[in-house]
Amino acid sequence: MKLIRRPGQTELPMPLWLQGGFEFFQCALLSALAVVLPLVGVWFADGFKDRTFESLGRLAGQAWLLIHGVPLQLQLSAAGSEQTLSGTLSLVPLGLTLIPFFLSWRAGRRLARASYTDQLWQALAGALTVYALIGAATAYLVRTDEVEISLLAGALIPLLAAGAGLLVGAYREAGSWARLIGVDAAAWVRRTSQHSRWAGSYLWAVIRAGLLSLGAIVCLSAILLAVTIAIRWADIVEIYEQLSPGIVGGAVLTVVQLGLIPNFVGWTMAWSSGAGFAIGTGSSLTPMATTVGPLPSVPVLGALPTGELSFGLAGLMLPVVAGVLAGWWFVREGENHFDEWLAIKVRARWFTATVSTLCLAVLIGAVAGCCAALVAWLTNGSLGIGRLVEIGPDPWRTALWVAAEVAAGVVIGSAAGPWLEREPRRSRRA
Repeated sequence: MKLIRRPGQTELPMPLWLQGGFEFFQCALLSALAVVLPLVGVWFADGFKDRTFESLGRLAGQAWLLIHGVPLQLQLSAAGSEQTLSGTLSLVPLGLTLIPFFLSWRAGRRLARASYTDQLWQALAGALTVYALIGAATAYLVRTDEVEISLLAGALIPLLAAGAGLLVGAYREAGSWARLIGVDAAAWVRRTSQHSRWAGSYLWAVIRAGLLSLGAIVCLSAILLAVTIAIRWADIVEIYEQLSPGIVGGAVLTVVQLGLIPNFVGWTMAWSSGAGFAIGTGSSLTPMATTVGPLPSVPVLGALPTGELSFGLAGLMLPVVAGVLAGWWFVREGENHFDEWLAIKVRARWFTATVSTLCLAVLIGAVAGCCAALVAWLTNGSLGIGRLVEIGPDPWRTALWVAAEVAAGVVIGSAAGPWLEREPRRSRRA
């Protein structure tokens, strides 16, 4: 470790596994405070029926597990009957999940600074072990007759967000995987054959182009969501006025909606692709038409498009535009080794250019579709009871639509790329 004992210092430096555990204990505590403080405000404003500290603590623990992605099994009694309603609460507010992610990112940077390359695993193991124990203990302590939580899920699922932040932070501090884990990928690639390097460069460029297209779709979807909220702002304010939640209730409601903003961006992405999304069983929101039933009283839902949409087909252009950017970027990258190999084997340029472009479009579209399916899966979920057991986009349908539209855009972008990259002719001086 990089801790140096100063002259006259008698105490021993903190072991790395203990330092990692202490860092992640701080992450768990700070992320819990981010959940507890809004609930305490609602509690003091008489927003809960049961006003005991024990019920407040259990609710805070359940909320802490939910923002980490842990599903909650609900068993609720229907009002006025002996029937029991059961379901799974799995809609994760991804905006609030960023809190433990960034706290872990900070901890990862600190642990990387305190470790040598061959010692970092000690800090990582200590950190993840402590976080798993905290998650399991929380799941055990906050279980009630109405809410059941798996101890295994409480221990392992929070490690996804926290572990991702830890690795990203450590990599950001180290600057390379070679310094982080002691493996030099560039040296390993240099030992392979030339054909393997060309194939690897081609596939790596395809993956980056697919990620670029997905990033473009997400950014364009976020812009579309912001514009839609601005246009329908009066409807959103009207719902706020009808609810009359008060200052504390309005603040907490706004925080919850801000936590769901990444989910809304994912829904907008699915909507712009044509796959659409659902808010309740039997509902459908697509660029062609919107069919929904009774909606929960969430003000931001006032921005949902309704009826027949004259501008809906224009939304389908967002993934195509993202594909054009990905195809153009691939041409600029200059890693189209498959096209070069085909040109050597077959002299008919019209054939090789067509085949290589179509293969490129399929590959980039497949990468973008797989990533879009992951985004759709992360942003959908269930409220567990009633119609709202189906919320968000369908991952498989979103993947197919995004893959097809991005592939079409890649064909256009790769075909137009050489023309866009031509340098303008300079006039000759007399």
